[in-house]
Amino acid sequence: MDLLQQLAAIILPVLVVPGIGYIWARSGNPFDNRFVTQLVTNIGTPALAADALTRIHMDTGALAEMAGLTALCFAGFLVIGIVTLRLMRLPHHSYLPALIFPNTGNMGLPLALFAFGNEGLAFAVVFFAISITAQFTIGMSLASGSFNPMRLVKMPLIYAIIFALTVLYFGWKLPAYVSNTLQLLSGVTIPLMLLALGVSLAQLRVTRLPRNLLLSIVRLGGGAAVGFSVGHFIGASDLATGVLMIQSTMPVAVFNYLFAQYYNREPADVASMVVITTALSFVTLPLLLYFVL
Repeated sequence: MDLLQQLAAIILPVLVVPGIGYIWARSGNPFDNRFVTQLVTNIGTPALAADALTRIHMDTGALAEMAGLTALCFAGFLVIGIVTLRLMRLPHHSYLPALIFPNTGNMGLPLALFAFGNEGLAFAVVFFAISITAQFTIGMSLASGSFNPMRLVKMPLIYAIIFALTVLYFGWKLPAYVSNTLQLLSGVTIPLMLLALGVSLAQLRVTRLPRNLLLSIVRLGGGAAVGFSVGHFIGASDLATGVLMIQSTMPVAVFNYLFAQYYNREPADVASMVVITTALSFVTLPLLLYFVL
């Protein structure tokens, strides 16, 4: 009974809040998803990253190790994605980003927070920061067919991470007005992420079910295998391995659909993968959390 209550405390918030967003959108109520996405990307997420990293008492070496583990995970996603698409004879520019980049923000961050507390959130932020940086450079380049490293300069998250790591390295204590402001701004980020996820799901549709279901299973199953393998065989701590598995097993990120739509890279199929993987993750989350806890 205690385990069931623990799982419910972690999973239900991640189901209820997107559900509110879904019902809100399906009821025809206005929700400016573009505005919310820009708000979360440019203000909320950098504040969340800076707050989570500066609030914990964690050695920067542990965060650096988590960054290395995260890089190994993405290398694994890349290999699985390339092999799968070659076997299925599908174009990389349309489907590979969806197989590589999971929803480490909207779902991964709250799950890590509820499952492992602030230290888990800090590790999850490292994974998310690398994921979103790679997605806006490598992922966007795959979809567009060109690489532009200057996109990094325009990402507020990069500067927030640099600021937080500098604070940690020198052992500085932030003034109360700075830490309170970061905490206040970061507090709205996860709820907005989850609401935006629900609204996005309400607007997407499923097509070509057999093929996209298979690709969705590869994303979730392959992600779980990679997260476990990297954490277990590298000898990471239980906390790091748990966060790796949670973040690696997340569904397809909505940004993959936005890029596919913008560059006309099979957006209907990518939208289907977002919907299918999210629906499947609601079923697999209890098993995943039972394993990592």
